[in-house]
Amino acid sequence: MYQPLSFIHPGAKIAKNVVVEPFSSIDNNVIIGQGTWIGSNVTIMSGARIGKYCSIFPGSVISAVPQDLKFNGEETTAVIGDNTTIRECVTINRGTNDRNKTVIGKDCLIMAYSHIAHDCIVGNSSIFSNNSTLAGHVTVGNHVILAGMVAIHQFCSIGNHAFVAGGSLVRKDIPPFVKAAREPISYVGINSVGLRRRGFDSRVIMEIQSIYRILYQKKFNNSQAVKIIEGEIKATKERDEIIQFIQNSQRGIMKGYFQN
Repeated sequence: MYQPLSFIHPGAKIAKNVVVEPFSSIDNNVIIGQGTWIGSNVTIMSGARIGKYCSIFPGSVISAVPQDLKFNGEETTAVIGDNTTIRECVTINRGTNDRNKTVIGKDCLIMAYSHIAHDCIVGNSSIFSNNSTLAGHVTVGNHVILAGMVAIHQFCSIGNHAFVAGGSLVRKDIPPFVKAAREPISYVGINSVGLRRRGFDSRVIMEIQSIYRILYQKKFNNSQAVKIIEGEIKATKERDEIIQFIQNSQRGIMKGYFQN
């Protein structure tokens, strides 16, 4: 259902049961899946790929060109997964020729005034509270929660099931399953509440806690800690995920709160 006061480019591909409220603008080269609701005063620009049953609230701008001086007009996209909610005045820029796309996964909630810059990749079921800001080329895993006013430096990575406290400035990579807070950003424990809510067994939670105790509370460097973890903790999906994240970190992982 299209309101007469909305603008929809003839080249846009929109499912029949999409609702577009008044004063919204949808550009050419846009795809919107069935059941999606586009509120009033939303701007959806070229390159947007929006999934099924999404909700995009007033004032949002989706797939604007990157705020990157190296961008040279290349054709790129901004992809939003099914069942994701974009609240008021969120801005999501499309990619550059680095990754060619910006991606928000399925079942995410991006709250008001958040900004997701070019070439970011966000996993499924993540929640970004108000005024969360991602610089370019940031990678965020699944089930990540950013509390309000979190700012993430370009090229940082955040692992699955991590929680970042409100007002944090993230300049280092944040491993999976942890809570991050303080200034500078530091390990303050594992995200045990979030893990329990998502069905993690208490035995698995204790194992994750043991891994991070070696990494952050025994005063080993990262290489030493990884060797000890591999030798003392039996191989599991969670253990291997943590080790792989540490070994693949490009910016280095955050420190423990008494290591800074």
